Amino acid sequence: MIRDEFRQIRDNGVWHQNTSLVQILGLCPLLAVTTNLVNGVMLSLATIIVMAISNAAVSSLRNLIPHEIRIPVFILIVAALVTVVDLIFNAQFHDLYLVLGIFIPLIVTNCIVLARVEAFANKNPLLQSTLDGVFMGVGMLWTLALLGGLRELIGGGTLFSGIDMVFPALQQLQLLPADYPGFLLAILPPGAFILLGCLIAWKNWVEARAAARSPGRPPMPSAAVTDGA
Repeated sequence: MIRDEFRQIRDNGVWHQNTSLVQILGLCPLLAVTTNLVNGVMLSLATIIVMAISNAAVSSLRNLIPHEIRIPVFILIVAALVTVVDLIFNAQFHDLYLVLGIFIPLIVTNCIVLARVEAFANKNPLLQSTLDGVFMGVGMLWTLALLGGLRELIGGGTLFSGIDMVFPALQQLQLLPADYPGFLLAILPPGAFILLGCLIAWKNWVEARAAARSPGRPPMPSAAVTDGA
């Protein structure tokens, strides 16, 4: 794999085809779990593991899977991986597992995972497919981390709330005064919608500004081209 191909996969996953800000996929966990930074990061890490391994598995088996039953087979592969991740979280991070609840098993039906398996891994070699899963997950990771951090900070004045469920020796940071009354809307789903809209607007502004600075810059390739369709 050449460097330009690696860079394209990385940039598409992290920025140009960001699953949360461009493709607008997986809104259910995006809005429900990101009440704080830790929840968003840990769910994203679980999703990255599932996406990377499922992409690698589908890419390796793509020539052996009949086209007519590919979707059920893809779901079985993803479901097996999610079951393993679910058991690991239950064993190693039980308190966090109780907080995340149903959203870890729901990775099976997360359209981000199935979309990348069908659109990319089913048509590309092993290494590229694995990297695509990793970087698409990284794009989800920084988006959920930023959204969760903003909601937590605005809603309660803290950061890293619940970090003790992952690292018992650590404690949350109180960034705003202890008497800060909080802003309930930021923690509720409507606040998540509003902040997500602000993040999408910010991304569009950054890209518009970059395009204005480089008027001769060629347009980004469409998703169909970059996904190998």
